[in-house]
Amino acid sequence: MHSYIKKLGFLYKTYVLTVLTLGYLTSEMGHFLIGVTSKATARDVHYGDIKCQLLGHLAESTVFNYTLHERCDTSIDQKSCELLVQEDGTPFCEWNYNGLGFQYQLLAGPAFIAVYSIVGIFFGMAADKFNRVRLLSLCTLISATAIGLIGMATSYWHLILLRIMLAVGEAGTNPLSTGILSDLFSEEKRGLVMAIFNWGIYAGIGLAFPVGRYVTEMNVGGLGWRVPYFVSGMIGLIVAALAITTMNEPKRTAISEEAEADNNDVSKPHIMQNTTLPVESAEKTNIWKVLLQPKILILCIAAAIRHTGGFCFAYNADLFYRDIFPGYDLGWSLFVVTFLVGSIGVVIGGITSDSIVKKYGIKSRVAVLAISQLIATPFAYGSIYLGPTGAMVTLAISYLFAEMWFGILFAILVESVPMSVRSTTVGAFLFWMNNFGGNVPMFVEPVRKAYDYKTALAIFYAGFYLLSSLMFGMTVLFMGKKKLKNANIHTLAGIENGGFKNTELENSLKGFPSLENHL
Repeated sequence: MHSYIKKLGFLYKTYVLTVLTLGYLTSEMGHFLIGVTSKATARDVHYGDIKCQLLGHLAESTVFNYTLHERCDTSIDQKSCELLVQEDGTPFCEWNYNGLGFQYQLLAGPAFIAVYSIVGIFFGMAADKFNRVRLLSLCTLISATAIGLIGMATSYWHLILLRIMLAVGEAGTNPLSTGILSDLFSEEKRGLVMAIFNWGIYAGIGLAFPVGRYVTEMNVGGLGWRVPYFVSGMIGLIVAALAITTMNEPKRTAISEEAEADNNDVSKPHIMQNTTLPVESAEKTNIWKVLLQPKILILCIAAAIRHTGGFCFAYNADLFYRDIFPGYDLGWSLFVVTFLVGSIGVVIGGITSDSIVKKYGIKSRVAVLAISQLIATPFAYGSIYLGPTGAMVTLAISYLFAEMWFGILFAILVESVPMSVRSTTVGAFLFWMNNFGGNVPMFVEPVRKAYDYKTALAIFYAGFYLLSSLMFGMTVLFMGKKKLKNANIHTLAGIENGGFKNTELENSLKGFPSLENHL
């Protein structure tokens, strides 16, 4: 058995990436299912707004009657709603929960994000000190259990408490996984690897549309909206078991700008990129000094703005398109766009940034972020204001470019901060990014009621894409210069030492056998 495992050792990194991505996918699907099941969940558990609307079988009819829909939609109270009948005296409206309202926005956003963002910092700090694989397995177990229990909720407060529990588990997924993957893969592959891992977000959102809509409609065992949560929770438990039993904690490595800084410090031995270092050798770094760098601050603000746009779309897409296109079943279209097109965008973003970073340095990754979001913006507006077909076409184009951002973002982050505070930085970054991005969508509801749903999303979804593009563009100005790639030139204290002999370098590394091997 041992020899068989050794033969398959070359697949281990791919296997770890697969397990981590699947775990992230499952957690994210559980996170965003509420946006798809909300109408059915609200009618069962009772929360949110109540309005006059077409009876269920008429709303889902293949021959949709817009006249009846408009008559229901314009009824402002229960009495007038129930008085609406067809010529034969059959009622066609119902006064019932529509899945929207302040309670929905609270459940979808702050109930999850407030805890997620705070706990993420502690998991980030823990990841820099403890076994990340064990912590990640625990996080996956907690989130999977919470998702499964949501399917058993019988009151609104059950949902709130279980969303909080889900947030606790999912909070560690990104910082822990990012640290593990950055230590397993080299800089040349890191952008693509981070993109594939963060594809789990879009795959989770994408699968939430058909699973949340069609599995609910199947009403398996009379359980309706509860079944998607049971299925997601079981998959998460399997992933947790695989992680704890088959994955090993990787050695921590110094990467990219950190290694370059060591190269340029005359007081330290020369360290090549992606050099494996024992954790104990990591120099203590002031986390506040790292976080308050202009490039990190502006990058974080830009990411928070972009995240807001993404959250606004994810929490409202299914409800929005059902509202403005009644009678059109866009569940599979939303799946294709978010899952397939979004996945292509994630991979293209990773490959593009990995390709140009070799030639132009880390600054080029940020440029890709700014340009991709700028291209996505006009198509995002199209997905709001065009008809059903036009909306799906422009949404697909927008998604192709917009979803290039997340993997590239974390590749930039891990390449911009010291190894000793890498996971802590990711946790702090996610704290601000998610707190802002996850709570600002609460303003969609008052704007929707004051104006309309389209205006609300035009501001907080497409508008924030544009604003993030401008902020990412500003970040480029604060990034460092391109790294030197010539291995025959060693710069110490800012002085080029082209004549520094290998024998002298070898002598300077006596006592550092792990570094001598890289000469």
